[in-house]
Amino acid sequence: MFMKCRLASFDMSDRIVECVPNFSEGRNQDVIDAISNAGRGIPGARVLGIEPDADYNRTVLTIAGEPNAVSEAAFRVIEAALEHIDMRIHEGEHPRIGAVDVCPFVPLKNVTMDDCVDLSKELAIRVSNELEIPTFLYGAAASSPERNLLSDLRKGQYEGFKERLDNGGPNLPDFGPREWTDVVSKFGAVVIGARNILVAYNVNVDEKDAKTAKIAGSLVRTTGRLLKQEDGRRTRIPGMLQMVQGMGLPLEAHGISQVSMNLRDVSVTPMHIAFEAVKSVVNDHGIQTCGSELVGLVPLSAMLESGRWYASPDCNDEEELVEAAIKGLGLDYLGEFDPNQRIIEWALERK
Repeated sequence: MFMKCRLASFDMSDRIVECVPNFSEGRNQDVIDAISNAGRGIPGARVLGIEPDADYNRTVLTIAGEPNAVSEAAFRVIEAALEHIDMRIHEGEHPRIGAVDVCPFVPLKNVTMDDCVDLSKELAIRVSNELEIPTFLYGAAASSPERNLLSDLRKGQYEGFKERLDNGGPNLPDFGPREWTDVVSKFGAVVIGARNILVAYNVNVDEKDAKTAKIAGSLVRTTGRLLKQEDGRRTRIPGMLQMVQGMGLPLEAHGISQVSMNLRDVSVTPMHIAFEAVKSVVNDHGIQTCGSELVGLVPLSAMLESGRWYASPDCNDEEELVEAAIKGLGLDYLGEFDPNQRIIEWALERK
């Protein structure tokens, strides 16, 4: 059984915001280190997590601290990504529109969503002005309701971005260049925004080709799937779960597949419900799940809720509930899961 580390508290401002830049490099450790280290050394901000994925060729960076300090750290990460990543030669399984694909701000303590919207807009303008990178706003910071979803803004991905710029219309960046410059061809664009805590959660599927994982992803996600009729008409069938985005992808490095999900509100769809839903679908196709994976950090409340699902009914001990969640969800299947580093509240207690 793990022991919770109780170290010095987060010795910073009582106003705490989280920022989670996702950058498009998950294989070259020197590049990962250079970009991640760019976010360090800023008084009032701390890098809490660095999670590269070789198959996705993507790294999720978690930074937390005082709002302005975190914004400065995010800018330096984007600046370093411009220096070290060339999207013209980038390949990976995960959708992306630029060297830093997405950069959300999340309110954690004594910070409002409006504060995060302001941070998003200020960073987007600064990145576009100083680095000459196109920037989009999404989530609570979106410039219109049609631009709320990240998946809509990066439709066509990096490879289709030049055509979007050439064609003009409503899908252009909010700030920055609207033509295919040398900087844009190297970096692409970045989507910056504000949102509540989102849990990036992947369920492992014991197959190599992702055929069943793709079916499961389309069945569990909120938007469901499109069915095409013989006469060409299409009908959308709603998905099983609410506030969930999902898709199936191969994970070649491990010889398995994943249903990669964004749980946009874990109070609506907790991790264990997402896990059991995927498990039910793939089991119906004669395929087994093999644990799951959390990307980034997770709120303690989400771990406790899943722990209550898998633990004995009379269990109320916080550490035992966390251990039950780790075991029940199989969070250590692909590697060690250290709750002291992966649970937001516990990570903030560490130096």
